Amino acid sequence: MKLATRLERWRRAFAEYTAGVEARQIPRVLGRDATRAFGVLTREQPDSKQQEKGIVRLWHQARALFLGLSAKLSPVRRILFLVALVALLFGLQHNQITFRVGEVRASAPLMLLFSWGCLLLLLVLELADRVLVRDELEVARQLQAELMPAEPPRLDGYRIVFSYSTANTIGGDYYDVVPLEDGRVLLAAGDASGHGIAAGIVMAVAHAMLKVASDRDPEPAAVASTINAALYRTGGPRAFMTLFCGLLEPRSGEMNYVCAGHPYPLLRRRTGEIEELGSGSLPLGLRPTLSLQTGSATLHAGDLLVMYSDGIPEQIDSAGRAFGFDRLRRVVGGGGEPQEVHDRVLSELKRFAGDERPCDDRSLVVISRD
Repeated sequence: MKLATRLERWRRAFAEYTAGVEARQIPRVLGRDATRAFGVLTREQPDSKQQEKGIVRLWHQARALFLGLSAKLSPVRRILFLVALVALLFGLQHNQITFRVGEVRASAPLMLLFSWGCLLLLLVLELADRVLVRDELEVARQLQAELMPAEPPRLDGYRIVFSYSTANTIGGDYYDVVPLEDGRVLLAAGDASGHGIAAGIVMAVAHAMLKVASDRDPEPAAVASTINAALYRTGGPRAFMTLFCGLLEPRSGEMNYVCAGHPYPLLRRRTGEIEELGSGSLPLGLRPTLSLQTGSATLHAGDLLVMYSDGIPEQIDSAGRAFGFDRLRRVVGGGGEPQEVHDRVLSELKRFAGDERPCDDRSLVVISRD
């Protein structure tokens, strides 16, 4: 009876420890994730031995991995890592052999135990650092989330649905729906270059400048120019972002807009036709001034406007194929209520991607006129 109780406890403990683990995830960890980790650790190491094969190439890869991993450690931890490897290699070479270190006799199994202890200590130290960084990133994520609208504003005659997900803890996608004092509404959707902390900073700068610009001059070209000037002055070569900005008159449905390098929003007419809103332009922040073309469109009753970031059409599946703009158009073309269209896009995207991780941040805004 005691044995049965103990086995049940072990079973529960094992189930809790392995909760969330799926068998199909293991090959990914051993394959793609391991390859990515090797690339990250060795990207600063010169690889002049691409032409080598067999054991020679394996040696060069092992050397690059050792140097790359060592370079990522602090000096003290680097020494600890080296001592652990030396002890491990010595213990494996001299298994079951007793040797003298000064006045102390030690055995190969003891050296192996010592090496594993050092490696475990390194793992604990690095994980502790990662937890602290993750905590800081979580605070930054919460602050960034406060910059995005939590709920769509109430707009008579319109329904708005939106969602946002990041590839990392911090993202670079941005959208906003800003009601103005004169009754008009400013629509914005943007995507900072890359993803992660750098993209999040660019997104925060764009958010602040959009608020300033909407108070001063809410015309889309003026808003885009203000954000462009701010990004160009304060950022480096990576501080650029795409932007779609539209100024909507709710009563008439008329909207003026500019599109600076952003994926063209899709305007699905009640009849099923789809129009793309935008024209070619560079993203914001690359040049001190930009020549932006202003377009116009009218949202009629039953029309549907879909704004999105490139993380949706550029998502790849296990075969390396992209979701694509054409597929997105077909999904949007099915029409329906804003929530229905929104959910259908994300459902098709999830089905297409399978177990593949998001390639980029994803944002999706669906607006309909009743």
